[in-house]
Amino acid sequence: MILDLHNHSIKSDDGRARVESYCQWIRKKEIPIDGFVLTEHRQYDDESDYRALEDEFGLRILKGSEVETEYGHVLVFGVNDDLRAAFDFTRIDLPLATVLEESGRCGAQAVPCHPGRPNVGLCAHYETRGVPEGVEIIEVASGGSRAGEDEAAAALAERHDYAGVGGSDAHIVSHIGRCATRFPREIRDEEDLVAALREGGFEAVRWT
Repeated sequence: MILDLHNHSIKSDDGRARVESYCQWIRKKEIPIDGFVLTEHRQYDDESDYRALEDEFGLRILKGSEVETEYGHVLVFGVNDDLRAAFDFTRIDLPLATVLEESGRCGAQAVPCHPGRPNVGLCAHYETRGVPEGVEIIEVASGGSRAGEDEAAAALAERHDYAGVGGSDAHIVSHIGRCATRFPREIRDEEDLVAALREGGFEAVRWT
């Protein structure tokens, strides 16, 4: 199963795409993904119900979050009430250690994203802050990366033996499906996604 793990809708402050428009684009362009995850900035959207769109377009639509830490931005999958109570998703200075530890404790999975990007990625902060404990998976293929950034992420993953995922970091309709993650089994919901990330055997894929 192939899922694009990193996307933003109009729920994010800088997102310009409606979820229905993402679905229409995927089908119109025959993008080879089975679904996508909405990782809205500094929040978890528990209000929107996308089940009707899932049925209409035959796509899996899951939810996560993108939070901000002193080491850069981090995707969080498997968000639940316990995790939302553990730290303030709206903060822009969350300790990475807290996000990693509390995600693990609450049955979620934290994944630092676009590590090669200046200021908001891991690579630059490793040089100044040192290597944090607890990172297991990073985003090695990002649809929003510039030249050299994904290469830096891949090198970081190899150096520290991190698993790698892919996501488009789409903020506009035409960017969805640029990068994704191929899993060896079906993923039905957020719990399945966390389990699949912990099991391993997945790989990042890119079409651009």
